[in-house]
Amino acid sequence: MIRVALSTSVIQRGKSGVATYIFGLLDGLRAIDAPIEMTLVGFEEDRALFDKWLDRCSWQPVPEKWRPAVPNIFWHQAKLPALLKKLRTEVLHIPSYRRIVWNPPVAQVVTVHDCAAFAVRGKYDAARMFYGRHIVSRLARRANVLMTVSRATAADVARYFKAPNARVIWNGIDHSRLKMLPETEIRAELEQNFRQTKPYFLYLARLEHPAKNHLRLIGAFERFVAANPDRREEMLFGGADWHGAEVIHRRIADSPVRERIRSLGFVGKADLPILYGGAVAMVYPSLFEGFGLPPIEAMACGCPVICSPSGSLREVAGDAARLVDPESVEDIASALAQAPVTAEARETWRRRGLSHAGKFRWEEAARAVMEVYESAAR
Repeated sequence: MIRVALSTSVIQRGKSGVATYIFGLLDGLRAIDAPIEMTLVGFEEDRALFDKWLDRCSWQPVPEKWRPAVPNIFWHQAKLPALLKKLRTEVLHIPSYRRIVWNPPVAQVVTVHDCAAFAVRGKYDAARMFYGRHIVSRLARRANVLMTVSRATAADVARYFKAPNARVIWNGIDHSRLKMLPETEIRAELEQNFRQTKPYFLYLARLEHPAKNHLRLIGAFERFVAANPDRREEMLFGGADWHGAEVIHRRIADSPVRERIRSLGFVGKADLPILYGGAVAMVYPSLFEGFGLPPIEAMACGCPVICSPSGSLREVAGDAARLVDPESVEDIASALAQAPVTAEARETWRRRGLSHAGKFRWEEAARAVMEVYESAAR
C-alpha cells in the first residue's frame, strides 16, 4: 500500500475543472480498487464534497484562513511539508501546478492541465500571470513526475517549463452519469428546470473573458439569426462567472438578439445530460484548452459538437466534432447554420460522438496514475 496525500485546495468549492479531475480520479481509483492509502488534504468547508470517498480515504482538514490564493501558496510551502512527515506520506500529488511545493520531504507528482498563462494574453490578472509565467516554471522542474492531460499540454510543458518528459494521461468522464436520455425525459426536464421550450445551442464553460471567446460566439449567433430568419434557436451559456465575466454580460445586454441569449449560471452535474441531450449542438469556440472536458461530455450524451482546434481540442475532439476557426465570427456562424437539425443528420453525428467519447474513461486514467505513484514511491 502506497501512502499518498492529495492536495484539494484549488477545487473552488467543487466548481472548477480541477475539481472535476479530482472527483473523476477518485472514482477511477475506487473502481480499480487501487492499493493506496489516500489522505485528502482540503479546507474544512469542502469536506462534504468528498463524503462519498471517505470510506476509502482519510481527511486532513486545513483551516479556512488559508483559502485565499496567496495564503494558500504560503501554506503549501511552509506548512504542508511538516504535515507530510506527520502523515508518513510517500507520495504527494499536486493536481494543479499553482501549488507545487519547492522542497517537499517526499516524492512529488504534479498534474499540469494547461499552460494558459503563457498561451493566452490576459487570461488572469497581472499577479497570477507573473506567478504562472515566472515562478511556476521553476517549481515544475522540482517535481519528481509531471503528468499532463493531453499531448498538446505535454508539448507546452516541454516548451515553457523546459521539462520534456511529462507523462500524458487523458482525463475520463463519468459514463454512468453522462449518457443519452429519452427525448421525452429531456423535454420535460428542460421545461421544468430551465423553462426551455425552444431549440438552442449550448456553450458550457465558465464565463471567462477573453479565453473562452464568448464575444465572438455572440457575434456569430447574431449573424446566424440575421441570415436565418426562419430558425428559432436560442443561445444558452452555462457556467459560473469568472475573470472578465462582466464584459460578457455587457455584450449580451447590448446585443440586438439579447432576448434569445440566456446565462444559466453554474450548472450542476445532474443537469448536464439534460442540457447536452436537448441541444441542437454544443458550441465550444475556446481560444485555448489544456484538455477540454465539455466536448467529450456532450458527445457521450449524444449531442453534436462544434469546437475550435485550439490547444488540445483538435487532439481531444478528433474527427467527431465540426472544427471552426475560433477567431472567425463568420466561420462560427456558418457552423451554427450547418448544425444537424434532421433526425438522420443528428444520428450520424451521435454515432460518431458516442464512439469517440468511449475512449475517455476514469478507470484507465486511474491505472496510469497508479503507475506514476508506484514509480514515484520507488
